[in-house]
Amino acid sequence: MTRRALASAVLIGLVLAAATASSAAGGEGPSIRGTLENVEGTERVAVSGVLVTVTRDGEVIGSAVSDEAGDWEIPVPGPGLYAVELDVSTLPEGLALTDPNRSVLPRVEVGSSQRKVVRFNIGPGSISTVGNWTRVWGLFLIGMKLGAVIALSSIGLSLVYGVTKLVNFAHGDLVTLGAMLAFLFSASTLGPGWHLLVAAVPALVLAGVFGATQEIWLWRPLRRRRAGTISLIVISIGMSFVIRYVILVAFAGLPRPYRSYAVQGPIDFFGASIVPKSLIVIVVAAAILVAVGLFLMRTQMGTAMRAVSDSSDLAESSGIDVNRVILVTWILGAGLAALGGILLGLSEQVQWDMGAKLLLLIFAAVILGGLGTAFGAMLGGFVIGVSVEMSTLFLPVEFKTAVALGILVLMLLVRPQGLLGVSERVG
Repeated sequence: MTRRALASAVLIGLVLAAATASSAAGGEGPSIRGTLENVEGTERVAVSGVLVTVTRDGEVIGSAVSDEAGDWEIPVPGPGLYAVELDVSTLPEGLALTDPNRSVLPRVEVGSSQRKVVRFNIGPGSISTVGNWTRVWGLFLIGMKLGAVIALSSIGLSLVYGVTKLVNFAHGDLVTLGAMLAFLFSASTLGPGWHLLVAAVPALVLAGVFGATQEIWLWRPLRRRRAGTISLIVISIGMSFVIRYVILVAFAGLPRPYRSYAVQGPIDFFGASIVPKSLIVIVVAAAILVAVGLFLMRTQMGTAMRAVSDSSDLAESSGIDVNRVILVTWILGAGLAALGGILLGLSEQVQWDMGAKLLLLIFAAVILGGLGTAFGAMLGGFVIGVSVEMSTLFLPVEFKTAVALGILVLMLLVRPQGLLGVSERVG
């Protein structure tokens, strides 16, 4: 049975491979390039004569000066990690980096035959005079966007645990799968080229089918054989690696944006500068979360899910088809995870390991809100998202994930059942 589920993951990976093979191919050698622009409101002015240098392990690989269009490009010897530095002393008078700490990009990953694009944000030299309140409000909005994605993605993990007691470590890769399938239908050169709103529909359907396939061919037979908790966790970890590395082979490891939303100018939102797609992510996620809440509270299937989560034996004795409820839970959970991946790819870029990077934040949200509670996962997602982004007011950006881990550990020490969970007697 396990081989059938793995075969399904491989089949989806092969479909993705066919969609991305043409974009991964190319005859040119790898390089790092970019365009330097002075952005003031909606106006963009090319910045020429600025020196950019690429190094690896302290060795200079090459350098270039931006031309009249602001473009520069530096060939690199092969795939790997490089450091890209902009010489701020060569910037024209009156211009500066909007973030002075970003003159060096220390870990720029370049794939084989990839023309990697990097960006340095340039603006008026007075840009650093932004008030503290404006910065706090801007970080709060970014945190709400991240929290919305985490909340959507974590509901499925919490529901599946509630009805089956399975801790699914492959859940983060369902997030990646949703983003990749949407890319297949919207931006892949071999896909139909649909708008993202249209492409999201088949992506969510296929993700739901994949979730149902896992349940029918893998997890249900294992439950019948009374597989132990540790065995189930190990199998879910194995499934995670299968999905992730099949996607890596298909996607060639190169991050790609949805073309329709690749470049957007920022807008002023009550004093904070934010791109419109970030607001779209928040609004769409909030609407879906409300719909999920109404589904769980007002529908017969939602009531059955909550009953099975409380006690599967009691629910079965009451006439509830537990297997059917679990199947619907898997479909719903996989679909919500895929939707979270689509929104994450919309706000950032589609990458082969985007779900794996988000997995720790998803677990932190689920544990913070309370394992097995959908509403707890929603609340925990927003709390984690806002806390992680607001922490950059005091800590370096690299510590954001550590903040989420710290919140997780603190919650386990102070209130193990989570914010909305109910304490239980053990033993």
